[in-house]
Amino acid sequence: MSVVSGETHAGSAPGPGVVPADARELAARLAGLFEKDRGIVVRLSSAQRRLRHANDRLRPASDGFGPTWNGSEVAVLAALGEIHWQIHRAFCEYQQAYEERRQLAVEVGELAAGLTDALCAAGFDRHDARRADVQQLAQGGWPARRTGEGWL
Repeated sequence: MSVVSGETHAGSAPGPGVVPADARELAARLAGLFEKDRGIVVRLSSAQRRLRHANDRLRPASDGFGPTWNGSEVAVLAALGEIHWQIHRAFCEYQQAYEERRQLAVEVGELAAGLTDALCAAGFDRHDARRADVQQLAQGGWPARRTGEGWL
């Protein structure tokens, strides 16, 4: 098996330090999940920003924020209603993104355990397997040889 490509050559068997194809596939799936997580974090941040902005609009008008009393109670109530729905929408989006991230964490944990097991079966020690760089594994790199500090 080629250390870089993960391909098996006729008559050869994977040796210690050679990353098998199934481990590379798990690493690629993990890398994809990490990218998905990055997108969820962007959505969480956006929802949090909108919540903060809507909440800031509720401050007393004396500090320049919030609904102002311009003689019309209807205008104030309309502004409060608008703020209420901004908060509601942002909270729902935040809650949905948070739940997606929670479910993603379960999937990441299961795949990470599978990757660790696959690397250990290929001869890596558990510590090195847990520290594997999934991006490099997915692209066919890491590791080629063992050093005193781990795999290079």
